[in-house]
Amino acid sequence: MQAAQMESVEEPPSMLWGLDPIFSTFAKLYVRDILQMTESIQVPDVYFYNSHPIFQVDVLGTVVYKRERDSFFCYGVDDGTGVINCLCWKKDLLKEKGDPTKSGAKHSDGAQGSFDPVAELEKLRQAQKNRCHLDIGDLLRVRGPVKTYRQQREITAHVYYKVNDPVMAVQIAWMMEVPQLYRQCYDKPILQQPDEMGDSSFTLLSKATNVIKDFVKQKMASKVRPYDVMDLLHPLFPVHSQTASEDQRPVAGPSSFQRLRQLVQETLQVLQDEGILYRKVRSQDEVYHVTAEDTDLLIAVKDIIREDSKREHFAEKGCHVLHILTAVRHSYSLNVTKAALEVILRKLECNSEIVSTRDNYYTAF
Repeated sequence: MQAAQMESVEEPPSMLWGLDPIFSTFAKLYVRDILQMTESIQVPDVYFYNSHPIFQVDVLGTVVYKRERDSFFCYGVDDGTGVINCLCWKKDLLKEKGDPTKSGAKHSDGAQGSFDPVAELEKLRQAQKNRCHLDIGDLLRVRGPVKTYRQQREITAHVYYKVNDPVMAVQIAWMMEVPQLYRQCYDKPILQQPDEMGDSSFTLLSKATNVIKDFVKQKMASKVRPYDVMDLLHPLFPVHSQTASEDQRPVAGPSSFQRLRQLVQETLQVLQDEGILYRKVRSQDEVYHVTAEDTDLLIAVKDIIREDSKREHFAEKGCHVLHILTAVRHSYSLNVTKAALEVILRKLECNSEIVSTRDNYYTAF
């Protein structure tokens, strides 16, 4: 059903594909969606998911079948939504079947001490073979372009390797990350055809977002309400009523107002996704707090890191960002997002009030 739905969407011009940041990345899509993507009629081996142009993907799944040839492995990868064929070319070290002592004899004769280049080369070959040669049931990660071969969708791997995941930490992190990417990126159609104003919705939304960012930065506002945003964004909609005849009423009717309200909602959502704004309390009075200017939130985060860093469990590595987020939601507000917390953490780190001990771990000075 999704494939039929995507076919009905007109394909964006190829000159606009570069505006979509997903086009230049390895998209972490479910196998089901990779198999159902619509192929481009303009450029071969480019596909569309929800109007996003995609030609290379990143997949993590279990090997359910395998075939081996002289120059490549062929693995069937199942991520729980479907199975896709992955063509994994063998590395040069795996193709060499000759006696390694012949090519390394001269080096071993002149080797000094206990270092043996022949033995080291064999160890390297064996280590690479262990990472690239998988059995059924192993966890495989594949990154590469999507191809259609004999009417079947497959991935030609640029990078592939066996994932050692005894406690399923990698799979759990993957299952938490991918749905967020769908909500924040893949399920939001960015590339759209120009509207009647002669400007694309993507460009209009970008302009609106920049207007609010500049306003918050210049005025150092701590709170923003929808009607404030509406007043700021109103100049983005040109008034066509001036060219109307004198006996006609202005054409600033419901359609213009509805478009402005929709733009306000989309702009506020983008700013929340980026962590610039957040709602401390969900109520009818829609108040959006400016994250970087919220002194109470900044103090709450700093106190949590300072107190928890003294505990034995966090003394060595510091507090993980997810632990801090849970504590902030418990003690300050349930509506604080991870993006908003990251804005606060960056500000505290720039002010030298906390320090990052490693990726996503923080401690107080």
